[in-house]
Amino acid sequence: MLKRKRLAAGLASVLMLSALAAGCSGGAGNPAQEGAGTGKADGQPVELIWYTIGGPQKDADKVMEAVSKYTKEKINAAVKMKMIDWGDYSQKMQVISVSGEPYDIAFTSSWAFDYVQNARKGAFYEMDGLLDKYGEGIKKAVHPSFLEGSKVNGHNYAVPTNKELPAQAVWRFNKQYVDKYKLDLSNVSSLESLEPLLKTMKENEPGVYPIPSNVDPFVPFDFVVEGIPFGVRLDTQDYKIVNVFETPEYRQMSETMRKYYKAGYLPPDVATKTGNDHEKTGKWLVDKAHTVPFADNLWSEGFKYEIVSKPIHEPIVFNWSVTGSMMAISANSKHPEKAMEFLNLLNSDAYLRNLVSYGLEGTHYKKVSEGVIEPIPDSGYSMPSFTLGNMFLLNRFPKDPADKWEQYEKFNKSAKNAPLLGFQFDSSKVENELAAVKSVSEEFKKALETGSVEPSEVLPKAIDKLKAAGINKVMDEAQKQLDAWRAKK
Repeated sequence: MLKRKRLAAGLASVLMLSALAAGCSGGAGNPAQEGAGTGKADGQPVELIWYTIGGPQKDADKVMEAVSKYTKEKINAAVKMKMIDWGDYSQKMQVISVSGEPYDIAFTSSWAFDYVQNARKGAFYEMDGLLDKYGEGIKKAVHPSFLEGSKVNGHNYAVPTNKELPAQAVWRFNKQYVDKYKLDLSNVSSLESLEPLLKTMKENEPGVYPIPSNVDPFVPFDFVVEGIPFGVRLDTQDYKIVNVFETPEYRQMSETMRKYYKAGYLPPDVATKTGNDHEKTGKWLVDKAHTVPFADNLWSEGFKYEIVSKPIHEPIVFNWSVTGSMMAISANSKHPEKAMEFLNLLNSDAYLRNLVSYGLEGTHYKKVSEGVIEPIPDSGYSMPSFTLGNMFLLNRFPKDPADKWEQYEKFNKSAKNAPLLGFQFDSSKVENELAAVKSVSEEFKKALETGSVEPSEVLPKAIDKLKAAGINKVMDEAQKQLDAWRAKK
């Protein structure tokens, strides 16, 4: 779970910067259903309650008035948005869900208000029939791999955001030091390939740690449960689940990180360090992030100094990337059909989509040209666009390339599927063992992956503790389910 949150947060940081580089459309889009459905039995519009994640905005109610005016005309429904801050969202939504408090739509993902877990618990409405009846616009807009890869037990329980489909890890470099020391990035890819660059940096900038934080080094596995060390190799042919701590790849990674740690390339407290202060100070050479098209430009604009990146692996579609941003309908919703009509409109109507993301022209943004806008700083409305539906409907910021969304499409088409895409492990038979294995993983993982401990001494202890915690039982259950899933495919 911790790893999944870090990875998703890496993508989210790119997308939140990207949100500032997108715009509002001035005219109506092409809603898939003009005036579909009715409201209450007396013809009055229903009110949909929508929970979403992010810092609450001063002008949210004002924007929702404009949204509701539009949606009343289109689908005879009003919308009331309730925002919960990032750090509180998962916990508060769990309380709301368990208490039975009524709501209609909620943000869910692999990293906040856990999608798979809550779908299995019955918190979300199974929406296959709703998608067929009211989701024509969604089916046309959303890449098929999003809908297929986010199924739980063969069914859809949320609408994924149409955005970048794959994940691609990159080494992200502070260009001022690359230029200052004429560092050659042409052959950079593996963890080991960083060594000459780190050495040069340390020799010339002794007061700067070249790797400023835990980079969560890449190992070529598709994990059954993110953050817990068991899965299959990305190039697997036999789909055999292995304990990743026991693999040569993991040992090599941990030994390389130990070498870098001892050389002083990482801070002494890197295993416990939190936050990304280096992004503000600019005192660093390389870290790891996940990219999207034009991410270097977005990072450079956000940090106020130049960033360049080099890919670690090809674009890969993982379960966690497919479920990184979704909207579910509550199993207790009194208006599931109307909720789906709204989600369909939100994902197919450019005017509505941009209104929700960027607010009111003249108040929250100014129009630069057709399809290009500039946000007004401190306007009272600044939303994380990647949480709010089909991103390909968003228009551009002045510095955005004209072919921005075409490049996203190209990026999506370039991806390969991870071997476990679409497989969702049901851990109900091994919950106690999985919890114990997770605890052991959290005990050792950061220390090993930051080089803070000696792998030859600590890795065998970690493996023994994982076995004592029951990892083999968990793996056996996962293997049985994986084999059955593959047989059905």
